[in-house]
Amino acid sequence: MDIKSVIRTIPNWPKHGVMFRDITTLLKDAKAFNYVINEFYERYKNDKIDSVAGIESRGFIIGGALAHKLNVGFIPIRKAGKLPSKTEREEYELEYGSAIVEIHKDAVESGMKILLVDDLIATAGTLAASINLIEKLGGKVVECAVIIELQDLHGRNKIEKKGHKLFSLVKFEGD
Repeated sequence: MDIKSVIRTIPNWPKHGVMFRDITTLLKDAKAFNYVINEFYERYKNDKIDSVAGIESRGFIIGGALAHKLNVGFIPIRKAGKLPSKTEREEYELEYGSAIVEIHKDAVESGMKILLVDDLIATAGTLAASINLIEKLGGKVVECAVIIELQDLHGRNKIEKKGHKLFSLVKFEGD
């Protein structure tokens, strides 16, 4: 299936010069959504993953569905101030400023094998910060899985330099 064809591109959003890749059109298409979850499932079904971690917010959708299909738990990684119990936090740089992601301190047990999922990788700031959180708690990130990779922003290089693998279903480059 050509999932690239069901991903909407919105030019100049949220700011001029950005080509926003919107997966809401993919999510509303049952065939495309099922295809994505099944592709991830086939890749990871034999990896003895203990849990899937998903990054707020679209990573929750993909990660939750995939965790269900893999019959494992789901760990939310959220923006600062959204989790109700004790958290571990990681700050990361954005193009203009910084942001923080958090995870519950009891979400990951030492030695757990975690699949980290998000909808998209651009510069890899959020993914790298999320890897750091999981590792701080003693978990091992098996792989990072995304639907979309924006190749011209070189996020893959940042993840691989940290010693981690990245799997993406579709790549966009400057189009």
